[in-house]
Amino acid sequence: MIFFKYIFWLIYRIWFYILVALPIVVLLPILIISILKESWYPFFFKLARFWARFILIGMGFNVTIEYEETPESGKSYMFVANHTSMTDIMLMLVTVKNPFVFVGKKELAKIPLFGFFYKRTSILVDRSSSKSRQGVFLRAQRRLQQGMSICIFPEGGVPDEHIVLDEFKDGAFRMAINHHIPIVPITFGDNKKRFSYIFFSGSPGKMRAKVHRFISTEGLTTDDTKRINSETRTLLLNQLETYNS
Repeated sequence: MIFFKYIFWLIYRIWFYILVALPIVVLLPILIISILKESWYPFFFKLARFWARFILIGMGFNVTIEYEETPESGKSYMFVANHTSMTDIMLMLVTVKNPFVFVGKKELAKIPLFGFFYKRTSILVDRSSSKSRQGVFLRAQRRLQQGMSICIFPEGGVPDEHIVLDEFKDGAFRMAINHHIPIVPITFGDNKKRFSYIFFSGSPGKMRAKVHRFISTEGLTTDDTKRINSETRTLLLNQLETYNS
């Protein structure tokens, strides 16, 4: 029985990477054109949402999304969520309709095909370089001025499998306060179970997301960063505990 499980997990992983690559290959000319100008990013974002939905459906994930509050079209936000799986990127794209730009680690740019577009459409950060971290704020500011939103996974990476929710870095919250944009906390309830970073694991099934009420940053200063960080993390942690109970 265990043998067949490992065979299934092996095929399941291979199938995932096929689903990731297939739309990129088919849509390659259109995708390349869509990233030639920053002003064309909203069109690229629509293609990315199609790509994400294609993968989640193809993997057999039954996605349900609960909205306590819905982002308004034409407004900028800071989207933050827990990070446990490679599918977090896809679920975020499906959950949020407002065009946003990911802020993520530069290592993802090394992934074949995916990395080519990720590097040209996201804000990459080298967490070991203070200069790189400072540059993120400038690039994010330009994107916000273009009417985009920003998405950051504030855990700063994928935590150990046994950690429900790691401590949050301050960057997302400081950036939201500096630019006076609302923080949109989002909890992903099942991504670790569905498709974790452990190779021999995962299965089709339910994949829940909850968009919580927004946290306003109006009138706040950087002195409020730690408080807003803690408030957001507690909100997500309580929701994860509800999902797991």
